[in-house]
Amino acid sequence: MNEILDEIMEFIEREDAKFIRLAFRDAFGVQKNISVMPSEIKKAIEDGIPINPRDIAGFEGCKGASLYLKPDPSSLAVLPWRPDSGRVVRMFCDVCTADGSSFEGDTRNILRNAVKKAKQAGVQFRFSSEAEFYLFKKDDNGEVTNIPYDEAGYMDIAPKDRGENIRREICLTIEKMGLIPERSHHERGPGQNEIDFHYGKPLKAADQMTTFKMVVNTVADRNGLWADFSPVPLADKPGNGYHINVFAEDSNGQDVCKYAAAGILDKISDMTIFLNPTDGSYTRFGNTTAPDRINWSGEGEAGLLYISEIKGMTRAELRSPDALSNPYLAYALLIYAGLYGIENKLTLPKEMDPEGILLPKSRQEASELAKASDFINELLPKEIIESYISI
Repeated sequence: MNEILDEIMEFIEREDAKFIRLAFRDAFGVQKNISVMPSEIKKAIEDGIPINPRDIAGFEGCKGASLYLKPDPSSLAVLPWRPDSGRVVRMFCDVCTADGSSFEGDTRNILRNAVKKAKQAGVQFRFSSEAEFYLFKKDDNGEVTNIPYDEAGYMDIAPKDRGENIRREICLTIEKMGLIPERSHHERGPGQNEIDFHYGKPLKAADQMTTFKMVVNTVADRNGLWADFSPVPLADKPGNGYHINVFAEDSNGQDVCKYAAAGILDKISDMTIFLNPTDGSYTRFGNTTAPDRINWSGEGEAGLLYISEIKGMTRAELRSPDALSNPYLAYALLIYAGLYGIENKLTLPKEMDPEGILLPKSRQEASELAKASDFINELLPKEIIESYISI
């Protein structure tokens, strides 16, 4: 512990950091934080920093008066847009109870437990993401509008694509924070953009997605714009997807991703409310390239799952989630569904089966499916389930 503390303090001193942002997330993956001075880091590492849980979504049922934030040193990063002198650094935190045990409503811990379960089963999962967002203008008073930043289309270039420099700034900022953006381009909608990430272990991939959304929102604001990750920002234009790529192999290095993909298809209806938590999520289904049936394809954008091979490894790209979902919950549920498919050696149904079952048509239908699901009720605490089905 002392060695870890020494390393953190050396980093803080080297970067001339005066504030440490202790970040966590509510049940819906919305990032929250509390800032402390460097003198509080020892207390944070050893005992945690207390917070009042009553006004945090999904934390309301906490029995104690306080919860405690314990920082994860591996997530230490400088916020590059802050001043060079008196800089701000950030660490993601785990949420604990007064006795030091993990708070069951902490979705980061839910994902960590899923990773442990996979490890016990001899399976390693990795995830990468492809997230879409719109850039909209602000008016002269700094209020948001629904006027797109440009009128460019799919993979257009500057000057028609005005978002090119914004995406570059986002990617460079993320890179400074130790993450790995892979590709970026203009998407189909006016003012719509996409940035993709290299695959990583589940916890790092979820932290990466959380950081990404924070950086996009910050960079957009610094450029007099605002970023919209919602499923359908403009009613008559393409929606925003959050495509999740899944890789899975067993302890012998054998590719088991197709078994995992079959498990995901089997459980997708039960977990849709957690991947698509708003009413707008269901408006997106079936429009432009967004899927609305439980099926798969090896031909790209036609199915709910796009299954392909990259250098001998199978990749299953799930195309139904949107970026208002909590990546920690999303990855945890995909791990458990994948394990179900692997352990039962499930096989994929017929490719692009025209009789494929429809995804839930509304948030209410998705909520009812989750509420009645043994799969969901065995894996998630009731407080998390209630938070989603009672919105």
